[in-house]
Amino acid sequence: MVWWTVGLSVVAVSLATAGAQPPPPAPPPESTPQAAGTPPAAPFCEGEYADSYSALSAQARAFEQSVKKKYTYCVRSTAVYECLSYGAEGNVRRTRTSVSAHGTAFAYRQQAGETLLLTNEHVVEWPDVTSDADAVENVPSGCKRVKDGLSIVENEADAYDRDDIPLSKAVVDPQLDLAVIKSKTPLTVLPWKVGRSAGVRERDVVDVRGFPLGVFNATNMGKVISAYDRDEYKEWYHDDFVIDALLSQGNSGSPVLAISCKTGEFELVGVYHAGYSRGSALNVVVGIDQARDLMNNLRRTPRRAEANPPLDALARARMRKRAEVSATPFFPFGSRTAAVFPRADGTLLFALYGQDFPRRVHPLVVLEDLPAASVDQGFGRAGRVWFGGERGLLERTRAEQDAELQQQLARLLDALRRDATLAFSYQDSLPASDESRQTFDTSARLNKTLERTIVAHRELSDAAAELADRFAPDVTESATRTESVLKNPPPPGIHLGSASEPAGASPANPPPPRDSGARQPARSAKDGPPSRR
Repeated sequence: MVWWTVGLSVVAVSLATAGAQPPPPAPPPESTPQAAGTPPAAPFCEGEYADSYSALSAQARAFEQSVKKKYTYCVRSTAVYECLSYGAEGNVRRTRTSVSAHGTAFAYRQQAGETLLLTNEHVVEWPDVTSDADAVENVPSGCKRVKDGLSIVENEADAYDRDDIPLSKAVVDPQLDLAVIKSKTPLTVLPWKVGRSAGVRERDVVDVRGFPLGVFNATNMGKVISAYDRDEYKEWYHDDFVIDALLSQGNSGSPVLAISCKTGEFELVGVYHAGYSRGSALNVVVGIDQARDLMNNLRRTPRRAEANPPLDALARARMRKRAEVSATPFFPFGSRTAAVFPRADGTLLFALYGQDFPRRVHPLVVLEDLPAASVDQGFGRAGRVWFGGERGLLERTRAEQDAELQQQLARLLDALRRDATLAFSYQDSLPASDESRQTFDTSARLNKTLERTIVAHRELSDAAAELADRFAPDVTESATRTESVLKNPPPPGIHLGSASEPAGASPANPPPPRDSGARQPARSAKDGPPSRR
């Protein structure tokens, strides 16, 4: 497995920022001497970008060295997390932890009295709630972000905050790992034109301008060692190219410049955002061609279609048929296993199991998914819900629960539908995955999407387990066997062991009398003693 490291310098310190006085406006690219048509310095320069620094014109070199105020900035991103715990007497304790991280941003445009800067999404964003999947250094899992902020500072050690330059977010794109941020303070803008990452080739030379470790402004040089690298790590979904420049944490968001063979000037071809953790100088750059809409129109990339499979009547019919013919109707859901069971009347039953499945096979939650009234009304409609434990399953009436719990159950059912659809599509693609490159790529893409979905639904899976702990039948409540619910659920109106029914009460619609002639009490409507599982 390949692990990534992001070029982000992270420290758990108090907020501290420092800014710079407004620099003089940068001259436009057309005002540089090379823009007048001076031929490139290198006599030989094949392709769109140069593979030697000798292609940089003397005028462009002199202009770059004469710029006293740089156009890259050290960005400090801060957050405050609130963590809840319990004291010895059971009282709730609230503790707050401040964290900060440093990265690089560069200004590229001034408009409407503001300066726009480009950087990485992971530089400016913090998780809403910490978890194993979204960890924050020195902050326990389960803590909530209550405050965050962005500013330009001199470097990581800058503790004088009176001359900080505050920043705000304009648009964030997690798929590209890019973000546009803005400042009301005029800043020096990148003097070079935006180039074409599609024109980058192996062995082309590049300059990277950023703040390694958040310590100082530096220029790193290197070459392109791979012109294409598809990046689908976690939420990332874009095209990279790979360079061998020696970069480090704090360089995240640095502009990557190449030398144009036509003009002998620098052009922006990408933004550095991550590196291979087990490789030396294997650093990946987001190709600038994908960022044009984000930079010009402040509009993020539409989410990939496979992340949101359509849930309609056709998808339900396929899932029901798949569940009917399959001996293994199981699929992953977060850190747990789920399954879908069809019923003769077209109803689907989604069951979520514990982390110790299949050592223990009782479901934690069973959700009833009823057929929609018509084909144009979507996948289905929510039915009843059962919570389970060692003693069996117990129905809890939805209408008797608060609005927050009902919303949580609705989100759970929707996620189970989507995960089952995706997992079954991937499982069905496996037999033919080796028939052609196309079928192999399709299966691989479904697998990666499934992996991302598993990570995304871990918290929802954990929340469902917590609900089971709260609502599973206790020793005072009657429960029914799992098999009875999954194979032939009791008719509506008969809530086996419902907490709302008083002890000894008779159901409104009693079941038929047994052969002995005795009626079945509502509080003892078991199929038999609970089996040990």
